[in-house]
Amino acid sequence: MAFDAGMLAATLNEISNIAVPGRVEKVLQPTHDEIVLLMHSDSGSVRLSISASTNTPRINITNEAKENPKAPPMFCMLLRKHLNGAKLTSVRQLSFERAAELTFDSRDDLGYRCEKYLIAETMGKYSNIILLSNERKIISALRIIDFSSNTKRQILPGMIYELPPSGGRLDPLLSTKEDFYNKLSNISAETSCEKFLLSSFMGISPLIAREITYRATGNTSAVLCESNKDKLYSSFSDIFCNVARKQFKPVLIADQNGKMIEFSYTDIKQYENNGIVRVLDSFAELFETYYGSRERAERIRQRASDVLRLLTNAETRLTKKLAAQKNELSDCADKDKYRIFGDLIMSSLHLIKKGDKEALLTDYYSEDQNEVKIPLDEKLTPSQNAQRYYKRYNKAKTAENILAKQLGLAQKELEYIYTVFDSLSKCESEADIAEIRSELYHAGYASKMKNYAEQKKHAPKPLEFTSESGYRILCGKNNSQNDYITTKLAGKFDLWFHVKNAPGSHVILMSGGEEPDAVDFTQAATIAAYYSKLSDGESVAVDYTQVKNVKKPNGSKPGFVIYTTNYTAYVTPDRELVEKLKKK
Repeated sequence: MAFDAGMLAATLNEISNIAVPGRVEKVLQPTHDEIVLLMHSDSGSVRLSISASTNTPRINITNEAKENPKAPPMFCMLLRKHLNGAKLTSVRQLSFERAAELTFDSRDDLGYRCEKYLIAETMGKYSNIILLSNERKIISALRIIDFSSNTKRQILPGMIYELPPSGGRLDPLLSTKEDFYNKLSNISAETSCEKFLLSSFMGISPLIAREITYRATGNTSAVLCESNKDKLYSSFSDIFCNVARKQFKPVLIADQNGKMIEFSYTDIKQYENNGIVRVLDSFAELFETYYGSRERAERIRQRASDVLRLLTNAETRLTKKLAAQKNELSDCADKDKYRIFGDLIMSSLHLIKKGDKEALLTDYYSEDQNEVKIPLDEKLTPSQNAQRYYKRYNKAKTAENILAKQLGLAQKELEYIYTVFDSLSKCESEADIAEIRSELYHAGYASKMKNYAEQKKHAPKPLEFTSESGYRILCGKNNSQNDYITTKLAGKFDLWFHVKNAPGSHVILMSGGEEPDAVDFTQAATIAAYYSKLSDGESVAVDYTQVKNVKKPNGSKPGFVIYTTNYTAYVTPDRELVEKLKKK
């Protein structure tokens, strides 16, 4: 679902009810294409997010506090100069476009009161955030657009702000029945209803165009000649009359597997047979539910790109190394053949002479004592040929022992890399990524981390939960935190949990030697399963034992432990339960 003009109208209505009037206390820019205004209104503290992302442009109230760069970007500094302390007096939509205008009661350089305007254009790849003076001249913009970038519309300081051209499309809120029928008469009857609506009216997304078509025809792909124009106009009018009356519903649509696929500001009926439609309490909740987790994951992916690249290269290198070593080890399986060849030659020296290219000898080691053909080096004596085979045998035997050790080391290193991959997937902040960088640095990857500078260490902050009976549960987000909670924080009679035979977090149930209820065991095991590589599985095996049975071998990689006297529980990861138990 695109953030269309109808959705913009819905979110502006919510913003108007919550944030207007409101005074700007802080201006933040957590990412290069998002501005966050921290305000205080009659409703209390409000966090207003304006995103000009090409993939997820929008403006909405949010409760999420995002990390900000240490040095604010220039555009953020400019907005602070003009908007800090300013009062948000109104928000409105410009025409029925995907453009919002926020009006602020501010002061100019001489201290006189004046109005400033912040324009949020949520137009896909053309999205922008523009600051205007009281004369509606552009002061600056997140993205400056000059003639070399766009010959039709420029966004340059000093220019009067103008909306993009409508392209001949009509405003659906102002269109009459006659306008609708006129548009119908000027288009081919073989055109799909969806295409007709998208090309004739501004601010409509494909989802809403299909919904109008479905309500009129019962088919989202119907063409005009198959539809009744009165029914088509009626369903069109129903939706946009509700928009004009500011009657909105935050609607979230998921497929049968629970994967979120669409969102809307009005009832959606086209998915009634093959989708799950939910009505949420607010548009702020709608966007947090739809975008929250995926945007956090994308931010972490961007900020941890260097770590991800290092891990990917290490995984590729180790995978190739293991394959080569296994091939070499398989070649060593024939080592006994070389010893037998040497023995047979030594037992038949009188039958072989120098210059022979091969020898046909009786194999006394086989039950049938068949004859075996042994290749020879014609330049060597029979005795020297035997010694050559003995050397090949000894070399293969030595190589087999060394390769077995090297294979074990490479396999352990690869398993460690997989645990760091798993830790990276659980990162929630820049501090978590910094802990992983430090861990890799001390684990021997310093030479692969260019320009890395060790930062001042702080006490790790593992995830913390409270079980139903009130027991404290700790969960490591990376290998360093796993070591910390298992070897430093946990008592020897506390309970230790870890998913079986897969990368995952260490989880400690701080029981202090008491015997918790079965529910507490299950909840701790569920947390361990959820924060593991098997978080999407069902009936996941989780091992648990007392901490005194968990040992960390000397010189082992971070997060690596061995344990004995364990039991195994089978649980299904449950995100809602984990979020419910998490300490806020």
